Formats: sequence, C-alpha cells, structure tokens
Amino acid sequence: MKPGKEDNRKRILAIDDAAIVLKRITDALEDYYDVVAVNTGSRALRYLETEKPDLILLDIRMMPKDGFETLQEIRSMEDRADIPVIMLTGVEDKNAVVESIRLGIRDYILKPFFPDDLLDRIQRVLGSSEENQGQPSGGEPL
Repeated sequence: MKPGKEDNRKRILAIDDAAIVLKRITDALEDYYDVVAVNTGSRALRYLETEKPDLILLDIRMMPKDGFETLQEIRSMEDRADIPVIMLTGVEDKNAVVESIRLGIRDYILKPFFPDDLLDRIQRVLGSSEENQGQPSGGEPL
C-alpha cells in the first residue's frame, strides 16, 4: 500500500550531485511525499540547520563533501541525529556498505533504482521509525 496523499505529508531530503537523479527521485516520490532536493552536502547541512525532514536519501559520491562526511555531520547535530537515512548510491562496494551501517543508515539502495522499490523501502523505514519512536536507534538488519 502506498502512502496517502494527505495535507501533513512527510518530508524527504534528497541529497545527490546529479540533477538527473534528483529529478528521478522527485518524480518517483512527489505524489506521496514533499521532496526537498539539494545537490551538495553543504546545502543539505544548511537546510538541516532550520528544518527537520522525516527521512534523508543520501548519495555517497559527491564533491566536495562526500556522503560519509555529510552523514557524520548530520549525526553530530544533536536534534537531527535521529533522522533515518537511506543511502541511494551507485557505489557497489562492501566497504561502503559496512561504513554506511556503522554510521547508522537504515537501508542501502543501489542506482539505478526502480521507483516502486524506492517507495516501498521508504515506507518501510518510515513505518519502522514511527513504531520505534522513543526507543534507542540501533538500526535494523538490511
């Protein structure tokens, strides 16, 4: 079941340096979520100074600040550290997956992605986040 089209829709911050990927993400999600798309980690961190999205989609390979650096900075923001993060990346490398898990991601999706798969996985992460509100975030198996 897809998320409903409600007035208080959840907000997703998509961070990727490729405009075409941000467009694909927005096209896949805009009927169900409010999507904020930014093309650098620095812009994402500026956005997070004043806003708290419900979920973050994050690429690894970005310049000048990569996804790992961006995620470390997000995790150091006291009132933003609990935002669920899904890595959405073209990096198909065991070490990248291990590092992402160490940094507390909730899922790891390889590009290119299927829109329905992305929606389903976001819904699963958001659903499990709501169920675990108030409990320590230790992540869940991928």
